[in-house]
Amino acid sequence: MGEIIKTVLKRHGLEDKLTETKIFTSWEKIMGQPIAKLTHKLAFQKGCLVVYLHSSVLRNELSYAKSKIIGLINKELGKPVVQDIVFR
Repeated sequence: MGEIIKTVLKRHGLEDKLTETKIFTSWEKIMGQPIAKLTHKLAFQKGCLVVYLHSSVLRNELSYAKSKIIGLINKELGKPVVQDIVFR
């Protein structure tokens, strides 16, 4: 049954949207509530997650932990989906 759903999602181009939704809903769990509160918006396209933040200080701090954050997100999703993160 799972394979049928995956095939239908892929055929209709919804697989990427499902992945995007999983990333967005996991953001607070992965980063914690304090960081999630300072996140204005998330966008995901072609392996790149764009994170819009209210704090320039936090933006700078998160840029140092970029590879660790990518690893945490991919671990949560169970597959290497995010290849890069841009903090704005």
